[in-house]
Amino acid sequence: MKNSTAQPGDLVEVHLSKKIYEGILLQSSESEKGIVLLKLGSGYNIGFNQKDVLEIKTKRKAKEQKKEERIEHDMKKPSIGMIITGGTIASKLDAKTGGVDPLTSTEEFFRFYPELFEKVNVLKIETPFMKASEDMDYKDWQKIARIAEKMLNDSNIKGIIITHGTDTLHYTSSVLSFFLRDLNKPVVLTYSQRSIDRASSDANMNLQCSALAAISDIAEVMLVGHASSNDDFCYAMPGDKVRKLHTSKRDAFKIINSKPFAKIFPDRIEILREHKVRSKNKVKTDLKFEEKVALVKLYPGQSPEILDFYLKKKYKGIVLEVMGLGHVITKGENSWIKKLKEVQEKGIVVCATAQCINGRLEGYVYSNGRKLLETGVIFLEDMLSETALVKLGWVLGHKDWDVKEKMLD
Repeated sequence: MKNSTAQPGDLVEVHLSKKIYEGILLQSSESEKGIVLLKLGSGYNIGFNQKDVLEIKTKRKAKEQKKEERIEHDMKKPSIGMIITGGTIASKLDAKTGGVDPLTSTEEFFRFYPELFEKVNVLKIETPFMKASEDMDYKDWQKIARIAEKMLNDSNIKGIIITHGTDTLHYTSSVLSFFLRDLNKPVVLTYSQRSIDRASSDANMNLQCSALAAISDIAEVMLVGHASSNDDFCYAMPGDKVRKLHTSKRDAFKIINSKPFAKIFPDRIEILREHKVRSKNKVKTDLKFEEKVALVKLYPGQSPEILDFYLKKKYKGIVLEVMGLGHVITKGENSWIKKLKEVQEKGIVVCATAQCINGRLEGYVYSNGRKLLETGVIFLEDMLSETALVKLGWVLGHKDWDVKEKMLD
């Protein structure tokens, strides 16, 4: 390979004997000496053995970091608030490593997404934390809700957008549906499966559609994202009826046992179903939460002794993801019936949700379902397991509530 002055972050051509690749030169780790790493225009990384590289030509030097730009407010446009919490949508390419790093300021965030400002005036911005969503817990949900309450009760703000990582986004959208009482304006959660440096990024369209949702009359907690792999429109989905069903596709989130509130194109909204409308209510937060709740998935041959762990650790509630229409193992040494009666008698509330993606529990159809019902387990009909988990934590946080009544409400 000829001597090259190319540095990590430069746009280069890597010349092999029969092919030329163009992309951003990446920094190789100490363990990868002798490897040339390149980020292609598609967003994917590729590596070459250095001895196979004939030449590296620099086409453009890495851009120097721009000075932060001041956010200009246009009060002629409808105003919204934003809560930025991290995730891919708030990340940028690290030109040296090929990975992504969090955006370091709100100004930097908006420099990446200028189209957002064509639709709305972002009046207030809060960044309570910058976390990958898998690192979040109920305390983070409470922080988001407190900020949302203040923004929603600001008469100058028409709605809010919350940017969030995808891995546990549906947990957050569900719990906000319970934490935010007497909702008066749209609460829109959105995401990006692919960072903005990638040609296939879904971030820009998701944000543009979210802006239209935030200034609409849909006073609901909703998740807005790609409806398909194409850049045609997004769905506004009920926050407590949505689940991430694909690890990497842009339309990863799908509605379960419900329908979208609206189809949202970058320039318009088509309402699809009834919804709560904006009002002059004063939003209040109800943030009580019992963290000692668990989600347990039942599988063939599973011993019920796992429940002893939760007894020992003094858990207050369990969501049991059961088989079929509402079935657990009822015969042989692994029957769950006796143990379920025991843990409930000792104070653990047990609820049941379906392992199936669609449909609902129907405990009276078969005898093993009826046996499970007789133990006192609360059948949660068509509620998603993730929604059931956060709702159970919220309900159990209220010591004087009738748990079964509230869980089925």
